[in-house]
Amino acid sequence: MKIFRDISEIPKYTNTVLTVGTFDGVHKGHQKIINEVVNTSKNEALRNLVITFWPHPRKVLFKDSEIKLLTSQQEQKEILSKLGVENLLVINFTKSFSEITSYQFVKDFILDKIGLKKIIIGYDHHFGKARQGNVNFLKSISKDLNFDVVEIEPLKIDSNIVSSSLIRTELLNGNINLANKLLGREYSFTGTVVHGDGRGRELGYPTANILLDEPDKLLPKLGIYAVYLFIDEKKYKGLLSVGRRPTFYNNGDIVPEVYIYDFNMDIYNKKIKVEILEKLRDEEKFNSAEELINQMNIDKQNGLEIFNKLNQSNN
Repeated sequence: MKIFRDISEIPKYTNTVLTVGTFDGVHKGHQKIINEVVNTSKNEALRNLVITFWPHPRKVLFKDSEIKLLTSQQEQKEILSKLGVENLLVINFTKSFSEITSYQFVKDFILDKIGLKKIIIGYDHHFGKARQGNVNFLKSISKDLNFDVVEIEPLKIDSNIVSSSLIRTELLNGNINLANKLLGREYSFTGTVVHGDGRGRELGYPTANILLDEPDKLLPKLGIYAVYLFIDEKKYKGLLSVGRRPTFYNNGDIVPEVYIYDFNMDIYNKKIKVEILEKLRDEEKFNSAEELINQMNIDKQNGLEIFNKLNQSNN
């Protein structure tokens, strides 16, 4: 996949099919759009292109926005590439860019500089100044400007319209199973293993503290989760704790840390990927270290039961 950072880098080619969006999460609804773009490019011998924005427009337009991301830039690129996207344009989203009208964006940027045969767009996507551009706007100008418009209807899973905002809500509520179903994959994050306070080792459960690659990455509801871990391309079973460690701290920072089953290697400063499979329980405050250890023993066993169940379902 070729990645462009500026429209001027892209050779103009009229026979192009493209889509536009933020695509945070690249969830099943996004994938429906991307798949249509990729299939159209194959069936009609067109160049395919995805146009997206960074940073997230809400962070630029609303100073108080605390929006958390479902995918980092790198994660988004990897997923789009696997879906068959050949060209990706990442537009630097700024205040000045947000003032460009929807007509200017389509005519001056896309048509005149990139080239356009067909645009495929989600039913609810808005773009341009004051978000005035949408699928109806595109249809209203398409005949005069000589391009086709394909509208993609909403995708429903379990009676839910798939959206990034819904997935964020489900993650924050700890509903990992539904979030993963809406995403079409296990929710994941990457980071670097850093030194913690060594408390886990003292308790007999050494953990790896993770410094997130993307500081704005959304972490799920505080609690304990069964996870798969990837270190140096090897896969391990583990338990993830997302919490403030209330047994030892009154108001600690939220820390993601992982316990890895049957593991005794030095992985400080290593890159690690965490795929979240299932929630075990909410975070709890215990009256003593002994109570916490007892619960951790239970968590360890419950985690193993989840992995055994997954193995059976995959066989």
